[in-house]
Amino acid sequence: MSILEVNGVSIRYMTGDFKDIGIKEYVVRKLKGNYHVKEFWADKNVTFTLEKGDMLGIIGTNGAGKSTLLKAISGIMEPTEGYVKREGTIAALLELASGFDGDLTVQENTYLRGAMLGYTRKFMNEMYDQIIAFADLKDFEERPFKQLSSGMKSRLAFSIACLVQPDILILDEVLSVGDGAFRKKSEKKMREIIGSGATTILVSHSIAQVREMCTKILWLHKGHQVEFGDDVQGICDRYQEMLEGKRTITLPESK
Repeated sequence: MSILEVNGVSIRYMTGDFKDIGIKEYVVRKLKGNYHVKEFWADKNVTFTLEKGDMLGIIGTNGAGKSTLLKAISGIMEPTEGYVKREGTIAALLELASGFDGDLTVQENTYLRGAMLGYTRKFMNEMYDQIIAFADLKDFEERPFKQLSSGMKSRLAFSIACLVQPDILILDEVLSVGDGAFRKKSEKKMREIIGSGATTILVSHSIAQVREMCTKILWLHKGHQVEFGDDVQGICDRYQEMLEGKRTITLPESK
C-alpha cells in the first residue's frame, strides 16, 4: 500500500494588477470589463506514488515547480486539480526560518516548532536533549533565536524534524546548508531514517547527493513532469545532459 499518492496534481497561481491600482480603480475597470487576470501553472499534471522507506529526489532547474509541489504534498496548499493522499505523520522543512520566533530562546523555539508539528509536551520533553545535542546548540539554549547564525538555525530545524521520526519527511535544500561536518552528520541521519522505514522527499540541486542517497527520482521542468522512477542514475544522466545543452525537453502543448 502506498504511503503517498500524488495523482494529476496541477497548481495554478492567479495574478492581476489589483494591488497596484487600488480598490476604486479596480471597481471601475471591472465595470468596464477592463480588468485582466493572468494564470500561471506552477505544476501541471504531476503523478507518482511512494512506498514506505522510499527516498525520492526531486530535481529540476529554478522555476521547475519543486517547492510548490512540496507545499501541496505537505498540505500547505490545495491542488487546483488532482489530489494528494498521505498516510501517517508528516514533517516538512520547506523554509528553515518559518515557525520560529526571533525573540524567543532556542529552547522555547524548540518546543514551539514541536507543537507546530503536532507533538505533545511530554514527547518533546523526552526528545529535547537529543534535539539540542544533534544540533550542537547546548551552549545556546537560552540565547534569543535571532542571535543564531543561519547555519545554527538550519541545524535546529533539521534536528527537530528528524528526531521526531515522522512517517514522511520532506526536505527542501536542507542538506545543502551548514558546514561540512553537519552535512555529513545530516546525511548519516537521513540514512538512519530511511533504514527505519520512513519515506523521505528531498529537493536538492546537488545531483551527486541525489545519486548517492535516493531510491526514486522525479524530474520536473517548467512545472511539467519529465520522468519519474527508480532509475536514479539514468535520469540524473539525462538531466545532466539537459543542463549541458546536449538534450532538449519538449513540453506538452498548453490547452
